[in-house]
Order: sequence, then C-alpha cells, then structure tokens
Amino acid sequence: MALRRLLLFAAALAAAAAPAAAFYLPGLAPVNFCEAGKEKPECKSGIELFVNRLDSVESVLPYEYTAFDFCQAEGKKRPSENLGQVLFGERIEPSPYRFTFNKKETCKSVCTKTYDTTKPEDKQKLDFLKKSMLLNYQHHWIVDNMPVTWCYDVEDGQRFCNPGFPIGCYITEDGRPKDACVINSEFHEKDTFYIFNHVDIKIYYHVVENEALGARLVAAKLEPKSYKHTHVDNPDCSGVPMDISNKASGEVKIAYTYSVTFQEEKSIRWASRWDYILESMPHTHIQWFSIMNSLVIVLFLSGMVAMIMLRTLHKDIARYNQMDSTEDAQEEFGWKLVHGDIFRPPRKGMLLSVFLGSGTQILIMTFVTLFFACLGFLSPANRGALMTCAVVLWVLLGTPAGYVAARFYKSFGGEKWKTNVLLTSFLCPGIVFADFFIMNLILWGEGSSAAIPFGTLVAILALWFCISVPLTFIGAYFGFKKNAIEHPVRTNQIPRQIPEQSFYTKPLPGIIMGGILPFGCIFIQLFFILNSIWSHQMYYMFGFLFLVFIILVITCSEATILLCYFHLCAEDYHWQWRSFLTSGFTAVYFLIYAIHYFFSKLQITGTASTILYFGYTMIMVLIFFLFTGTIGFFACFWFVTKIYSVVKVD
Repeated sequence: MALRRLLLFAAALAAAAAPAAAFYLPGLAPVNFCEAGKEKPECKSGIELFVNRLDSVESVLPYEYTAFDFCQAEGKKRPSENLGQVLFGERIEPSPYRFTFNKKETCKSVCTKTYDTTKPEDKQKLDFLKKSMLLNYQHHWIVDNMPVTWCYDVEDGQRFCNPGFPIGCYITEDGRPKDACVINSEFHEKDTFYIFNHVDIKIYYHVVENEALGARLVAAKLEPKSYKHTHVDNPDCSGVPMDISNKASGEVKIAYTYSVTFQEEKSIRWASRWDYILESMPHTHIQWFSIMNSLVIVLFLSGMVAMIMLRTLHKDIARYNQMDSTEDAQEEFGWKLVHGDIFRPPRKGMLLSVFLGSGTQILIMTFVTLFFACLGFLSPANRGALMTCAVVLWVLLGTPAGYVAARFYKSFGGEKWKTNVLLTSFLCPGIVFADFFIMNLILWGEGSSAAIPFGTLVAILALWFCISVPLTFIGAYFGFKKNAIEHPVRTNQIPRQIPEQSFYTKPLPGIIMGGILPFGCIFIQLFFILNSIWSHQMYYMFGFLFLVFIILVITCSEATILLCYFHLCAEDYHWQWRSFLTSGFTAVYFLIYAIHYFFSKLQITGTASTILYFGYTMIMVLIFFLFTGTIGFFACFWFVTKIYSVVKVD
C-alpha cells in the first residue's frame, strides 16, 4: 500500500513539475461551454463548482469542507492534488452545486440540515459552526479553475473582490456587529449568529470569436445572503435572515439555496480573467511607488558602495605594488599585512562548509523558482505549482550542495569527509523536517486540513532519502576528488596576533550593521509575502520579487565586502564566519519583523495557532539565514581572493 502511494505520488510530482510545456500561460488550457442540447466533444454544458478548504485570518488552522456540516456531493470523485497543494493544505472537493451553461436558476434548494440541540452529536456540529462564524472562517469556491469572488465597495469608491466569503457572522452581546454582519442592517439581534445559507452567483462569459466553440468563463462572482426559509421544501428566498441565537435550544433547521445568472462580458478575454481579482487585492495598487522607491534607493546605495570600494582598493593596490624597500613595507599597515593568515582555516570549518552547501542548494532553488514564476508558469491560476517546483528543485539540487560543502571543507584542511557529507545531507534538512513534523502533529491533533497525510510524509522522506541524499553523495564525491582550492598567497605556520579592535571593528557590531541594508530592500515585499501566507491573499508580483531578489544578492554582497574590507584594514583576518554571519544576520531582522507583523497586523487567537505561526516562521528564518549567509560568504571569498592575487608578496 505504501509503495503504491509512493508511486502515485511520484507520478503526481512528475505531472505537477512540468505544467508549463502543456498548458497555455499563465495557467491551464481553456474550457469551452455551450448551452444544453448544443454539446460537442470540445464544448460542454455542465459547469462544476468545487469547494476548497475553509480558512480564517484569526486562526492558522484551515479545515476541509467536509469538516463542517454543509451540503455534501454524493458519489463524486475529488480531483487529484499536486504536492504543492497538499503541503499548503488545499483540499479541493466536488460540491452539490451544479449549473448548466446559460440556464438561469432562482432560489434552487441544495439541502436542509436539521439540528436537535438535545442530541450531543447535533449540538457539537452546531457549536463547531458557531465557533467558525465567530472566527470568521471563509468559504473558497472554484468554478473553471477560477475563484468565485465576493465583490463589495470599500472606502474611497474602491471595489474589493475577495476570493472567498464568510460562513456567517456574529452580533455581540452588546449589539456590536462583527465582520460581515455590517453589510445588513437586519442583522441586529444581540448574541446571535447569522449564517449565509443562500448565494446569488453571477457567471460572466466571453463568446469565442471566429470559432464555433461556444463560450469561455471569464469571471464568477457571488453575493452571500441569509434567509430563514418559511417553506423549506419550496423556498422563495425572501423574509427575515437565518438567525441562530447563542442561547437557543430545541430544533434548528438551516436550508441551503442558491440562484445563478449568466451574463456575456465582451471586454474581458479569457487570458486576462484573473486581472480583476489581482488588481483589487488590498495594499497592492498603493505600494507600486513604494516598491520602486525602495529599489532606487538600494541601487543608489549599492552604486555608492561599489564606487568607494573600487576607488579605495585601486589606490591601495597601486601604492603597495609601487613599494620597493622593506622599510616602506614595514611602515605600512592594513589588509596587506595579514596576507599570511587570510586563508587560515576557520574554527568550526565543518559546520561552515555544511551551511555553505545547504545555502547553495537554497540559492539556486530560489533563483530558478522565481525565474519560472516571472515567466508565468507558477501563477495563482496554476494551483500549488510554486511549492511543487520549489520542493522538486530542492530535491534535485543535492549535487551542488554536496560539491560545494566538500570543496570548501577540503580547502579548510578537513579530512572527515564521511561526517561532512552526512551532515550536508541531514543537518539543515533534518532541522526543517523535525520542525515541520512537530507542526504537523499539532495540525493532526486539531483536525486541520493543513495536516499532511501520513502517506505524503512517507513520500517526502522517500524523496529526501532516495533522491536528495544520493545526489548529495555524488556531489561530495566529485568535490573531494578535485584538488583543494588554490589560494593566491601562502599561509604562515604561526598565526599573527590581532591588535586591539575598536568598537566598530569588533565582530558583533559589524554583524548587526551588516544586515540592515539587505533587510531594507526586502521588507516591503516581505509584507506582501506574509500577507499571502497568513492573511490568505494571492501573491502575484513575481516580477518585482525577482528584481528584489537580484537587489538582495547585490546588497548582501556589497555590504559584506565593505565590512570585510574594514576588518582586514584593522588587521583582523577572521573573515570566513564573519562574512557568513554579516549577511546572514538579515534573517534576525526578518524574525523581528515577523514578530512585529504577528502582533500588529494579525488577529490570530489560540495557543495552537500561535505555536504554528512561530514554528513555520522559524523554518523560513533558517532557510533565509542559510540563503543570505551563503551570498555574503561567496562575495567575500571572491573579494579576498581577488585583492590578494593582484598585490606583490615577497
């Protein structure tokens, strides 16, 4: 059984990893719809509505649609999910809502749920529904791979389209409406829940031009409503809202209904049908100028750093190379005096080489993933593709991780090659997996849909042990087989004494200062990314993110090189760990910002949700630490090798 699951999982991975070649950018191939009686093989009349997991900004715990006592689809097979969807907790299932293209339906009954509060089982179901309304859990429905959106007016005449709508809302004991209860003045009973048991769905379509292929769906919008149907068997969708008093007892009947209309929309093409959702996302349109401003400032600072470095170094090298007498050399001070110690192996060289191997793996993975995302292959329309691509790339990039770790460990004079390759394979991935497994246990305990099934966990372990680890061993084999990295200057046998350092050239102040500039160029994008993860908003600005990624690499490199130069001028030659930690300290600022974001932007309540937030944040911080630290080390290594290769050393 486990083997069968693993094979199925591998097949799903293969299908998910390469969607770009088969489908129209940015997502999937279009589906054509015709009216009933005009169906063709390439044109169908039935429209399926799928339901996704329900989530809330007040809780990190998403739940499957089947966890709630809503109307269920009988006998329908759920669509297969790719790895990214499983890891993100998406659970797409068929729904009992079915439409026929261009056929209007008014107040059609779906099902009726009856609760007897004297029965413990019914009371438990109703209480779970009430708790979900209290925490503002949101439905996420899908039609033709497109989110069904709830559009409403906000301040300044803006119209916001939310890719989800609430289960219901609550009026507090003091009569204050919470969340969606503000949309209807009839929601006024104190200490009462109002459930949205009716939806008015409007589907927009675009007729395919110059082809007899019917129409394509370009938008699906709904408006949630609440009705206490007087005639459950023959509902008319009128009357007072469906209220559930917090103190009510006895029998509670909830009838679920829907209405659907169709409208032709000539101005929206199928290829741009996601635009109205993305353009209305909050805090995006007002941030374009801020993002550009941040990039310009960072580019300007990077240019200044580069100019200072080039001019100062050019003068230093020219002055040192013009010296003839030993007396002149003895009078000199600065970075040239430590040439005999600059390539001295660092303390804990094993750990540094392992970090560099893992950091290289993450660096290449991030670059390739963002590059594909920029091309549109990993857009929101292609569900789960971003996470799937990242995981598959990480697994396949074990070879460069092993190679880099082995090369640097050998250049540090290390001989325990077995320990090195084992640590590269298991240390950082093991920490991430252990954290992830603990978070998964909490999700299992809470019955959340985000909990990864046991079979998928086994498959992830199989990918790690059966693909990533062997590839790491292959990379390490080639790394150890090659000669050690040749340094431009020889290392003295006796270490040089490091003079007393000023406050600014001591390790800790330099490391703390080094992370400020790189963090400054990412914190705006960080806000969007955290919003997409924790506030369930779609992230689609991959072009800007790729640009910020390049700027981050440049800024980490130049800030680390600048500080490295100052420390070398102060005759401190311990640059290896310092260069890694200087740019890696950006991750500490990331952690501080994530803590600030939790307390200032989120309304998360509950111990489990808080633990999950910080547990997943620690995984992101570790990955970011390895990623930025590796950039800083490689930049410094290149810089040190370059400057000591162009000076005359007796």
